[in-house]
Amino acid sequence: MLARILFYPSLAYNYCMTKVSSRTWYNRIDSTVILGALPLKCIAQQLMEEEKIKGIVSLNEDYELKYLTFTTEELKTLGIEHLRLSTVDFTGTPTQEKLVLGVQFLNKHRELGQSVYVHCKAGRTRSTTLVVCYLMQLHKWKPQEAVDFIKSKRPHILLRDKQLKSIEDYNNSFIDS
Repeated sequence: MLARILFYPSLAYNYCMTKVSSRTWYNRIDSTVILGALPLKCIAQQLMEEEKIKGIVSLNEDYELKYLTFTTEELKTLGIEHLRLSTVDFTGTPTQEKLVLGVQFLNKHRELGQSVYVHCKAGRTRSTTLVVCYLMQLHKWKPQEAVDFIKSKRPHILLRDKQLKSIEDYNNSFIDS
């Protein structure tokens, strides 16, 4: 419930931070992944034109995507594949199953030479968790190597203990074995 109450104020805060600080709405991580905040319709249009995205991974709950973003159906008509991995804001982290699905989605688009926009509300926690797992699998990196790489591109990421545990579990289950 707290996440719902804080959604619009925290979204406004994140938007303001892009205007008054060095934060950006999104950052390219590698040739496939662009990590960022909620793809508002005006930003999604820019991503389609400038970054040529062909996929979007949303780690948001349904209410976070209403009104401000293109629907899955609208994205499909624009030639963009949309993967929804619903994850609670502030306290949530993607499940291992969702991380596997997300990494598979990213790898599929990587093989096709396509860009994918990975986001949550601010592009700092939930979406970063997925991108860390993708980079670990792709490069056989340890968790801290992947986190450091993302921080070099998007310094304001924020991974808490719960997300770090999910990353470590992914590493132990799907990378090391």
